[in-house]
Amino acid sequence: LSGKYDLGWEFPGTINRTDWVQIKDSLKQKRPNLKTAEFPANVMSHISMRTDQKPYSDARVRQAISLAIDRQAIIDQPLEGVGVFNPPVPAGLKEWSIPMNQLGEGARYYKAAPAEAKRLLAAAGYPSGFQAPICFTTYGSTLLVDVSQMVLKNLKDVGIDARLDQKEYGAYISTCFNGKFDAMAFGPQTPYLDPDNFLYGQYHAGQLKNQSHINDPVVEDMLVRQRRTFDVAKRREILFEIQKHLAKQQYYVQMPSSVYVAVWEGAVKNYGPNLGYDYGGRLLHAWLDR
Repeated sequence: LSGKYDLGWEFPGTINRTDWVQIKDSLKQKRPNLKTAEFPANVMSHISMRTDQKPYSDARVRQAISLAIDRQAIIDQPLEGVGVFNPPVPAGLKEWSIPMNQLGEGARYYKAAPAEAKRLLAAAGYPSGFQAPICFTTYGSTLLVDVSQMVLKNLKDVGIDARLDQKEYGAYISTCFNGKFDAMAFGPQTPYLDPDNFLYGQYHAGQLKNQSHINDPVVEDMLVRQRRTFDVAKRREILFEIQKHLAKQQYYVQMPSSVYVAVWEGAVKNYGPNLGYDYGGRLLHAWLDR
């Protein structure tokens, strides 16, 4: 922020949006050649659930949890008013993420509806809600802490008395990230560039990253077919059908993602940010023109 760097920090070359909002006008006056780009992050957090046991084996309970979450409020507050809703493939992967208005029946579960959430819980046999621990790690992020508190309040409002079971990051990865938890878990997922990485491991039975312990032959068949389909348009059709199916099932409850702000000095030529971990790839053909 003091002008000593030619690129923003972090893997996409981004800076913290809170910092950016505070200093962007003065910074652009001091450095008129500054270049910026904004794009949806491919990092998203979600709630995982033990779908192999009650109450999460009942789709109505999972749908109720999703309906309890006020995603727009998360965007308006912790995300500084700038964010995107995520279907099962994060919106940052624009070519593969189904638009929310094309999700069909499952789209309704992404809009906050506490009364409907309570109705579904009652229909599933939990008129008074239930108690549940949520395995959690801060990931060193105050933003994630803020979102987790909103999630707890949203769940409380529909009768689910959830509490955070906070773990050190390494312990979280070795347990909850790999599906070793009692009820629910909440945390960020690894950012990838191909939709298969967000789907196959998390939804195919027997996979280590199947955090929600899902066993769904319908989605497994589609997951295998999209892996074997090399025509881009046909693969996209399958991936959209997968996301429609998953939106109805709500095996995971996806949170919104922020919109990255990438910043670099105009003297850095032939450079542009992207979503990958490729410092060397982006900088290999870039140069400083001074």
